[in-house]
Amino acid sequence: MTPAALPEPRTLLFIGDSITDCGRREDPDALGYGYVRLLAEHFAAHEPSATVINRGIGGDKVADLVARFGPDCLEQDPQVVTIYVGVNDSWHRYTRGEHVSDEDFEQGCRYLLDQLSATRPAAPVLMIVPFVADVDDEMARIHEDLDPKVQIIRDLAREFGHPLVDLEQVLTRAWDVGHSPAGLAEDGVHPTIAGHRLIADAWLETFADADPTR
Repeated sequence: MTPAALPEPRTLLFIGDSITDCGRREDPDALGYGYVRLLAEHFAAHEPSATVINRGIGGDKVADLVARFGPDCLEQDPQVVTIYVGVNDSWHRYTRGEHVSDEDFEQGCRYLLDQLSATRPAAPVLMIVPFVADVDDEMARIHEDLDPKVQIIRDLAREFGHPLVDLEQVLTRAWDVGHSPAGLAEDGVHPTIAGHRLIADAWLETFADADPTR
């Protein structure tokens, strides 16, 4: 029997804020303890030639991703890119008084996608929809700023033809099976272990439909 051809080695890069970071800068594996590690473990088992790179930095907004997109993403020559940003662009308005307009947010996101289109037009780009779990009224009010930014992400994904990892749908399904908001993100933003598992599962589900090698 002729053995099946092995897949070409590829690099999958994840860039974003603390939800992606998850302690990766203190982790000897540089993966952190969140959804990126779960995905790295999946690829280690099912596609051992793949390399997973975590480039999350806690506290980042879209402007921070723009500033470091060259060295932290493009220069890593990834074949698959995942962008997960947006919650700090809204949350910090309430915790730090730092307002990011919808126009500036869209400009930043568009810059990232334009850079990827210009340098690696065939590479799948997965865009993750940020979420806030309504653990209390203070967190629930963030929606007034976040919801328009989520719509921007949706519109850009449609415009560029990129798959969307829709965490709002994930939350809806989670409530249906009995999860509480705090059970998925104790402070409303940072996922629990269960929350990271659901993010990883949603990413895999989306990637299965978007992966050109399958």
